This record gives sequence, C-alpha cells and structure tokens, in this order.
Amino acid sequence: MLIRPARQSDYTGWRPLWDGYNAFYGREGQTALPESITAATWARFLDPAEPVHALLAVEQDQIVGLAHCLFHRSTTRLTDVCYLQDLFTAPARRGRGIATRLIEAAYDLARAAGATRVYWQTQETNRGARSLYDKLARYNGFIVYSHEL
Repeated sequence: MLIRPARQSDYTGWRPLWDGYNAFYGREGQTALPESITAATWARFLDPAEPVHALLAVEQDQIVGLAHCLFHRSTTRLTDVCYLQDLFTAPARRGRGIATRLIEAAYDLARAAGATRVYWQTQETNRGARSLYDKLARYNGFIVYSHEL
C-alpha cells in the first residue's frame, strides 16, 4: 500500500470514498453536500497555495482510503497545527491498517510543514474508530460545539 498526495487524475477514485465519508455523517440524499462544495474542496487539494491537503491510500492502483488535513494558526502555539478533518477507509478494506497508515502520514506531513500538533474529532458513538484513535493519540476530553450561520 502506498500513501501519497492526491493528483488531478485521482478524482474518480477519490469521489466514492468522499461520498461514503459524507454518507457516514448523514450528508447524503436530501442532505448531501452541494456539488459546488465538493468541486471547491477537490480544487483546493490541488492548489499549492491552499493549506488543505488530501492524502490517499492506494492499493493495486485503487484508492482505498483518504485523509484530508488543514493547517492553521493557533492562539496557544507559535507554530501551525494540523487538523485532520476527514478520514475514511473503504468499508471492504477496514481492519487492514489503512487508517493507521493515513494518520501516520498526516503526522509526517505535519512534521514536514513545521506543525507541532495534529488533532481531529469524531462522533462519540464511533467506537470502532475511537479504539484505533486511542492507540495513536490522546483523548483530551473536549466536547465540540458548533452553530451554523
């Protein structure tokens, strides 16, 4: 398995995973993301001026996992931090270490960019993922609030 940045030619392999990730979080059918958001997100991955990155797990020329990272400033550090915003593995390929490799690749990407922290969030009920995350990072006990504008 190879973990690498997304390329323009990866769109057709990336898209089913992106759709699967969004469906997992209830963004499908009537609540699906508008195509304009998906198109802008994909374009950002390919723009070197953007702080958003896509890492893809590839097995035998098939994309089997994705990790999307966003770098930003922090009020508690002098260096940027890396937010691992999206992580998804093809359901048929789960349990093979793909998510672990993607998280470790996000760590490497962050180190290379001079970031000193990688963080992410998941739903409290996502027990399968949380058991992996507990091995790779520390749960700090924070609860996330949001308000749509």
